[in-house]
Amino acid sequence: MSSISDGNIDILYEDNHLLVVKKPVNMLTQGDETKDADLLTLLKQDLKQRYNKPGNVFLGLVHRLDRPVGGVMVFAKTSKAASRLSEQVRSRQFKKVYLAVVHGILDNSEGRLENYLIKDSRSNTVRIVDSEAEGGKKALLDYRVLGAAKGFSLVRIDLNTGRPHQIRVQFSNIGHPLYGDQKYGQNVNKPGQQIALWSSQITLLHPVLKEQVSFECLPPSTEPWIWFNF
Repeated sequence: MSSISDGNIDILYEDNHLLVVKKPVNMLTQGDETKDADLLTLLKQDLKQRYNKPGNVFLGLVHRLDRPVGGVMVFAKTSKAASRLSEQVRSRQFKKVYLAVVHGILDNSEGRLENYLIKDSRSNTVRIVDSEAEGGKKALLDYRVLGAAKGFSLVRIDLNTGRPHQIRVQFSNIGHPLYGDQKYGQNVNKPGQQIALWSSQITLLHPVLKEQVSFECLPPSTEPWIWFNF
């Protein structure tokens, strides 16, 4: 595993078509009005330097992670790969697994959460609405409890739809907000706590080789993750 020193970014896999990295927590996926360092720009700069490329470097962003969330991210190194991966995302062949630490002990060791969500862009918040509500988008995930400690549960989440803030909103809605989530669990979390949500695995069809490939990484050795055995 190689590393990009600028942002402490580990490269998990790379070939002529894909670049798979471990996104650091609290780093933007792509630039915004804050002008803070972002993963896409750092990776482009690294590719340009490592391969001595002239001009602009292409790197396709096919999915995103919220700023406070770390873990596996897949980028496309060619426009053809980007197009094929984007189609996999649309057709739900691009499989994403997350780990999360949530407040409380869940009643069921596994289950499915299905809601309709609507985003308020002005406040950058998402809320659950009735299925008939205009603009509501279906959000679906499956979960399995992997362990419990200190009044918290570690859950594995198979994301079937990739709605903004989906995991955070859906678990808050059932009374189990994520550890450290200041937006959807402000009543039970302390200011400054790091949200315990991690992109642990991505499985996809390689855009050129047409073989199924899977990439994974473990969350950091910090609280609350260290309360559980990996």
